[in-house]
Amino acid sequence: MPFTYDRKVTLLALAAGLPAVAASLLLLWLGEYPWLIRVTIGTILIGLWLGVAMALRDRIIRPLQTVSNLLAALREDDFSIRARGAIANDALGQVMLEVNTLAETLRSQRLGAQEATVLLRAVMAEIDVAIFAFDSDRRLVLVNRFGERLLGRAGSDLVGHLADDLGLQHALGSASTIQDLSFPGGVGRWEIRRTKFWQGGSPHELFALSDLSQPLREQERQAWRRLIRVIGHELNNSLAPIKSIAGSLESLLGRDHPPDDWRDDMRSGLAVIGSRADALSRFTTAYARLARLPAPSRRPVDFSPLMRRVVSLELRLPIHIETCDEVSVTADPDQLEQLLINLLRNAVDAALETGGGVSASWISSDHMLEVRIDDQGPGLQNTGNLFVPFFTTKAGGSGIGLVLSRQIAEGHGGSLTLENRSDERGVRATLRLPL
Repeated sequence: MPFTYDRKVTLLALAAGLPAVAASLLLLWLGEYPWLIRVTIGTILIGLWLGVAMALRDRIIRPLQTVSNLLAALREDDFSIRARGAIANDALGQVMLEVNTLAETLRSQRLGAQEATVLLRAVMAEIDVAIFAFDSDRRLVLVNRFGERLLGRAGSDLVGHLADDLGLQHALGSASTIQDLSFPGGVGRWEIRRTKFWQGGSPHELFALSDLSQPLREQERQAWRRLIRVIGHELNNSLAPIKSIAGSLESLLGRDHPPDDWRDDMRSGLAVIGSRADALSRFTTAYARLARLPAPSRRPVDFSPLMRRVVSLELRLPIHIETCDEVSVTADPDQLEQLLINLLRNAVDAALETGGGVSASWISSDHMLEVRIDDQGPGLQNTGNLFVPFFTTKAGGSGIGLVLSRQIAEGHGGSLTLENRSDERGVRATLRLPL
């Protein structure tokens, strides 16, 4: 029989008491005691010796067997068993305490893993993405609910089949991430994502197929709606002053005794109408052709005359222009003019609500042109939605003007900000453009 740890402990316990027992028996035997007393006391000594040795063996072996049982339970995923006598001031108690702590840690980890697994399965079952996992032999080992619908079969009928048998060879064999594919459960354009993982020491591949047809169609519809609204918004902004000027010219022609300089007024008004119509025509033509804001066609532009021309288009309220230096900026004059029209129109709309005024100024410093348009309107209540497309607080607004204005500014390498004025009520629009 093997010389086990139990036998070693037993022999050591017996050996520890053997010298004392042997000496006691020797003294008892050599002493002049009756035979009966010698036998009785000798039997008692030997019994005590064996009993103490066995008790010592149990005190050593039993805790080790308890630890062994606990570890066996942990190996079997039973984390409910705990050891008694787990105290911190005892060597054996510390062992029991650490085993109990290990059991609690493993229990918490298993519970977290189970909850994560349940969540992952719920997510995989609900997402509109087909998930397929294949082993190294290209055999299916996992499929979610959307993948089952895509292939038109239950998961139990799919697992274990080769990719070629499932009709996925073209999707998996191509390096392209976007493909036009046809399946029993769907036809369209699909995005394919691949990743590798290891399970059981062998490599696996995970494939995700996302249907792009519906999002692409919806994105296309949104793009067309946005394009139509932007163009309509800019047409209204520019045609309103044109209509106003045309009405003024018609009124001038209808007088029986027009002023002496009526021809100059006619030429000036028609020139403004023609110039604005040409610029608007170029802008909308380029925007419709590219379905986005066209890249600015930059050239040196004298800013002061351009700004004064834009101010002259706004007839609802006189706009005060502060004394400013002459400055030239490299920009697309049509886009810049459209940007300034939007800012001035918003400022006048706000000022008319309170009966306030609007002023404009500009300075150049550090190779930047800074344009400030101040109004005395009610101010901004919610600045977080200023540049959100189609968000507007106006009854007839479209929510496009500020978004388009910022795009024009950023397209020129500049910036556009709006904030409440600190000196008085109203809003300050600040446009910064590189010279």
